[in-house]
Amino acid sequence: MTKICRSLCTLAMVSILIIGVSGCKKEGPMERTGREIDKAAEKTGKSIDKALEKTGEKVEKAGEKIKDSVK
Repeated sequence: MTKICRSLCTLAMVSILIIGVSGCKKEGPMERTGREIDKAAEKTGKSIDKALEKTGEKVEKAGEKIKDSVK
């Protein structure tokens, strides 16, 4: 009886894995939308990083000018 139960449990687990893997191969609209949102967020993040870098450089230059004018 236990041997049959183990076999059925193993078969059920393998079946669930096969169904799960085969279901992941097809990409639905939510996955595509999520990927597009991720791409947009990444581009926005890069743009913000560039803007912050430029702002930092300008602030640094302004600080140098203030130091020079104080001397």
